[in-house]
Amino acid sequence: MDYKFKTEPYAHQLHALGASHNRENYALFMEMGTGKSKVLVDNIAMLYDKGKINAALIVAPKGVYRNWERQEIPIHMPEHVLYNVVTWSPSATKKQEAENRKLFKHGEELTIFLMNIEAFSTKKGLDIAQRFLIAHQTLMAIDESTTIKSPTASRTKNVLKLRDRAKYRRILTGSPVTKSPLDLYTQCYFLDPFYLDFSSYYTFKNRYAMMVDRNVGSHSFKLVTGYIRLDELNSKLENFSYRVLKEDCLDLPDKVYMKRSVPLSPEQLKAYVEMKKHALTELEGSQTTAASALAQMIRLHQITCGHLATDDGEVRPLKNNRINELLNILEEVDGKVIIWAVYRHDIKEITNTLSEKYGANSVESFFGDTADSERQDIIARFQDRESNLRFFVGNPRTGGYGLTLTASSTVVYYSNSYDLEIRLQSEDRAHRISQTKKVTYIDLISDGTIDEFIVKNLRGKINLATKVLGEDLKKWLI
Repeated sequence: MDYKFKTEPYAHQLHALGASHNRENYALFMEMGTGKSKVLVDNIAMLYDKGKINAALIVAPKGVYRNWERQEIPIHMPEHVLYNVVTWSPSATKKQEAENRKLFKHGEELTIFLMNIEAFSTKKGLDIAQRFLIAHQTLMAIDESTTIKSPTASRTKNVLKLRDRAKYRRILTGSPVTKSPLDLYTQCYFLDPFYLDFSSYYTFKNRYAMMVDRNVGSHSFKLVTGYIRLDELNSKLENFSYRVLKEDCLDLPDKVYMKRSVPLSPEQLKAYVEMKKHALTELEGSQTTAASALAQMIRLHQITCGHLATDDGEVRPLKNNRINELLNILEEVDGKVIIWAVYRHDIKEITNTLSEKYGANSVESFFGDTADSERQDIIARFQDRESNLRFFVGNPRTGGYGLTLTASSTVVYYSNSYDLEIRLQSEDRAHRISQTKKVTYIDLISDGTIDEFIVKNLRGKINLATKVLGEDLKKWLI
């Protein structure tokens, strides 16, 4: 494909572009880590160059939509394309109102509006999206489109109301079917109501689901017991979608790194600001040691993870968004997942949450409290691809050395150790001999906090455990 790309596409991305760039409606079913965001950015640029669109509305989950502003668009948008990006916020500040006015200015530049899917559950979010679509020739894309899989959810209904306002439509997800083939209906309906040849979700369900009648008291309902005619359904999908897995992408690097933004809750933000003031006061001393700088960093890091250690040793939980963002990620990936977390409090919370959601047999924790007699059994069950044990939740200091966990090709860092060796060793639990797939590493990061400082240094191969200086930390905090 002869085009002035800003970043060179991989072969599978070129294939996806070749199949989709001129289509009014298309689905990119590309596994996490294969670069579906770049495909969309390039497709938007191509349509803009041809005069087919002058705007794009990108809708994504709360932990993802700001990544488009900070990473995906600046990294991949071709240099010759002039564009403005406006990011949705429900706040009524003068600054945000000035940003919103940019959405309705007409000029030569491409206007890109980024919204989180949760905004479509509100009248304010729905109204501004509708006004934007009416004002422009727009491509509307739903990133992680399983967020509109429920036909009864208000956000799904509102997104579907807007579909006719968009000139082009795209859906993107690595796992279009999170629980059942029925998840596909509203995702595909957003693209075109006729793609699956059914006028309603219920006729679609009757075609592809096996059901039996059930009664509970005076209430009767149909219970889904299985699925049929999946070859027929897959044949329909092939007409308007591109599907690729990491294992199919021969030119992808063996390690793929991703970031998911986790905004601080108001309670976290208040505690973080107070702790940051305290840390800066402590770091003012000319004799600040590496150990004291690390102590300040750990206190700030605990707050971003969702808890606060008091002076008497107790742990006080803080309302936070991190566990919900982890659940969003797990909805998007198939197969087994390694989850690394630094703090005992977080490991216990993750394990309990996953046990409630996916079942007690789906998760095991591996940290200081795990009995030696149980550890080898946990590893063996996790490595057994037929086992129900899907989630390995571990402390990277305890489980990051010597273990083979190659049954997983997805690794989530709920929190990071500041020790470079621990990070590198924990990465290698999945990326070692007997691993047959590309491995994706996902860091949960609260932007503008100590999270960024830690990960930036780890990526730069700087070991904060031995090299952190009070002055460096102070500059970051200021």
